[in-house]
Amino acid sequence: MATHLTTSEVDYSILAGENFGFSEIPGTRDGSLNELIQRILRRDCDAASQLATPSDLALSTVARELAGNIAADLETRLSMAALRRGQRNDLQGQGDANDPLDTWAIDILAWTGFPAPAKSVDNQPSDDSEYSDDSGPTAWEADKIALCYESFMLFVAHHIKAHSSGQAATGGFKPEDCRLILPITSKDTETERIDIRSADYVDPVDFATVECGMFPLSDNSVKRQTTPAPHLFVANTEIARDQDDRNLAERMLATKTKALYFDQHNRRFVWGLIASSRTIHAYVFGTDDIWASTAMDISSAKGRRAFISLLVGWSLCSVDRLGFDPSIRHVIGGSVGGPYLEIDVHKMDESTGKVKPHTYYSQRCVGAADRLTGRHARYFAASASPNSMDTPTFLIKDMWTTSGSTSANDSRESSFLNVLHVEFDKSSEFSSIFSRLVSSGPVYISRGDTAIADSTATAFAGLPAISCVRQHRRTVTKWAGNMISEANNQSQVVVAVINAMTALNVAYAKCKILRGNISDRAILLQQTVDGIRGVLTDFDYACYAGDLAAEAPELMIFRSILSLEGARPIRSLLDDLESLLYLVCWLGTFGINQNERREYAARYAAGPKLILPIMYWNRGTAAQSADHKRNHMDTALDFETNILSYMRKGPLRPLAMDLHRTLFLHPGCSGAKKTAWA
Repeated sequence: MATHLTTSEVDYSILAGENFGFSEIPGTRDGSLNELIQRILRRDCDAASQLATPSDLALSTVARELAGNIAADLETRLSMAALRRGQRNDLQGQGDANDPLDTWAIDILAWTGFPAPAKSVDNQPSDDSEYSDDSGPTAWEADKIALCYESFMLFVAHHIKAHSSGQAATGGFKPEDCRLILPITSKDTETERIDIRSADYVDPVDFATVECGMFPLSDNSVKRQTTPAPHLFVANTEIARDQDDRNLAERMLATKTKALYFDQHNRRFVWGLIASSRTIHAYVFGTDDIWASTAMDISSAKGRRAFISLLVGWSLCSVDRLGFDPSIRHVIGGSVGGPYLEIDVHKMDESTGKVKPHTYYSQRCVGAADRLTGRHARYFAASASPNSMDTPTFLIKDMWTTSGSTSANDSRESSFLNVLHVEFDKSSEFSSIFSRLVSSGPVYISRGDTAIADSTATAFAGLPAISCVRQHRRTVTKWAGNMISEANNQSQVVVAVINAMTALNVAYAKCKILRGNISDRAILLQQTVDGIRGVLTDFDYACYAGDLAAEAPELMIFRSILSLEGARPIRSLLDDLESLLYLVCWLGTFGINQNERREYAARYAAGPKLILPIMYWNRGTAAQSADHKRNHMDTALDFETNILSYMRKGPLRPLAMDLHRTLFLHPGCSGAKKTAWA
């Protein structure tokens, strides 16, 4: 019988998916990370921390009362520790050695800056008592601040476990409604792998990382944890020694957040924290926005209470408020083995008007989410039974697509696929070069007894200024093969690209459909008795010829020059074919598969940090990317000097030459600087 995972004992490497995507290759990250953060970050958002409040009213009341009790106990212990320190005129806390709460409170007191609490008129600590002066932890190394931060988490977790045990005995509280949020100390890997002479180097005494994990109440004592299974990580905390380093800490947090999206295949959004000196900010990384809470100043009782409330909320709220998708569940399954995923695909029952989930099973993520912003598309090799996961029969695509509304009736991709099926089922000549639709629809989230379509409005309710309305959708197609990054050699990629070109041409000629959104995930490799064949998939950004269509901003690498410049509001077939050229160039430069990409990244890390001309296709603004592409595509010599000379040997180079000649150098076109071909 299948059981949900509750330990860190299980090897999750089988679910790692593509563990080296385009965005991990140097020069292909989410544009300028600093510029991106400054553009999409909303600071001092009071609602950010409130997103962790349990949606159940009764549980919300419990969380509020529990946070108040924990805060009151902390203030009492801080006052007693401060009093003892004052009496001894030293910095040694002398609490009960057998009481871990006293020990953790002493660490917290040291972090607040001590020397003594402010007094109210009745000589008791005030509700907003301060323990701060200039001798506080601003001079501490980041590791020491991290130790006190962890003690704060342990203090709160101890109370939650004790409260849960007491309530469970009376039947007033269900342990399964709660989890422990515990620290997992981790040195900052960025500082470890960056050369000290590099401009990107940061001194490890200035920064530290504390990873936060969630653990079942029954299986864990309150202590610092070893590394758990990937799906148990909740958030990263960047510890900055100085308040002035917050911007750099934000960039480091954003990098690690992207890694969480990549590793956790059921992430809707991601939490993060930055502690700088005595101030904590909570961050919510959405699909297209980042919200940062107002400061939680732990030198004040009010700030400490705010941080306690956040940790209690994380412990008691539903998993969707932690940022996880409850319709994708990690399971280990007895005789079936594990781990594997249960993935619900929802369908409306017309007779009852209720949503019913159909569950698929997957042991392999064949395409992980490798961007910080955007669709966060994931692809799973899946089967209808857990007993047949090693021979998948379906490909499930999970993504957050721009639909223009939160309507559950938006079925753009499925309508395009159905049109293609009707046309090409008349003849077998082209029917096998398009993915075949099984079902498509929104993902639903339970709210009590009600199922509601998941969207940015659902996920980020209460947060201001959502910049992009997206709907969480799941599409199931017949299994047609692996991603192009599973190719063994360049010849297989050439065949797949040529098949994709054929599919693009016939889709336009027969159905007037333009695909758009070309990337390495647009083409699947299908093994047939005759060899490898390319299958065109992923039509959620398609449009009909002559219609306006939204481009995918996160795929600037592969977009055509005119679409980047905004000069062509109406997409043409040339845009799709031009995107294929850029894909061929990219694969030929950085590698067609995981091994080649790792090998390139290793060479890059070990040698001088050269910026290849092709890297500028994904840097700066869209207009700047277009300008670089024009310079690289203008003449055969420009193309040879800037692009071909850096490509690996093999058949992708002559294919790139042929595509470039056809698109930019044909009779009547004087190169990319001219637009007669458009």
